[in-house]
Amino acid sequence: MNQLSPSPESFRSSALRRNLMGIYTIWLRDVRRFVRDRPRIIGSLIQPTLFLLILGTGLGTSLGNNGMGAGMGGMSRLLTEHGNSRAAYMAFIFPGILAMTILFTSAFSAISVIWDREVGFLREVLVAPVSRWAVTFGKVLGGATVSLGQGCVMLLLAPVAGVPLTPLMVLTLVPVMFLVAFSTTAMGLAAAARMRSMQGFTVIMNFVVLPIFFLSGAMFPLKGLPTWMTVLVHVDPLTYGVDALRWVTMGVAERPIALDLCVIAGFGLVMGALAVWSFSVRE
Repeated sequence: MNQLSPSPESFRSSALRRNLMGIYTIWLRDVRRFVRDRPRIIGSLIQPTLFLLILGTGLGTSLGNNGMGAGMGGMSRLLTEHGNSRAAYMAFIFPGILAMTILFTSAFSAISVIWDREVGFLREVLVAPVSRWAVTFGKVLGGATVSLGQGCVMLLLAPVAGVPLTPLMVLTLVPVMFLVAFSTTAMGLAAAARMRSMQGFTVIMNFVVLPIFFLSGAMFPLKGLPTWMTVLVHVDPLTYGVDALRWVTMGVAERPIALDLCVIAGFGLVMGALAVWSFSVRE
């Protein structure tokens, strides 16, 4: 009895199901690993909380009302609303603290790739009948989900920062935060795919992440800067993420929100493609 060979349509459908199942499995594994690691959850929330409470209070008070007025990206309005420089500065940096939480959590979540390579799990995944793009997307989606969760927890500090969040603002913030998380996770994964040492990855990512954070305008307005710093600020992808988050929480933005979202999404696509290529070359 002759057996019919599978049609191209059924073959493509089967491959798609395998890839979707691979994405889901990798995503679920990373999310479960994070949820079960309580010290990691607590530790990743301490740094942004300290930045908001200690740096926001100390620096906001030291600046004084006279030093936070014109040309400071919405600070004049915040001073009028809050009445003092400390409260105004804390409200100003709150979107930057959200971006900081997402950036550090997502970028360093990619270290799991190096651990998986050391224990042999990554090789087993890559030899499975799953496309490299599916493996990459699953890892990026897992890291972005974890980062989004951390960012949502930080929203609980909005009343402390003097930022009155409404349900509509939260619903708008969530997709923006996820887009930032997805792009920065893809960046971390593109780096981790070419690293063999967790120590080396940590050093390199600190070298990359810290400038990205400090040049993004998270902690200070992006006006009146030297020319060389202005160039770096416009090259920094997180600048556009902070601007989008500030637009949602404060109603103030340095550039059109559509441009911010397009730049962040474009950066994420480039980093994701680089991660797929790195996996294909190195493994």
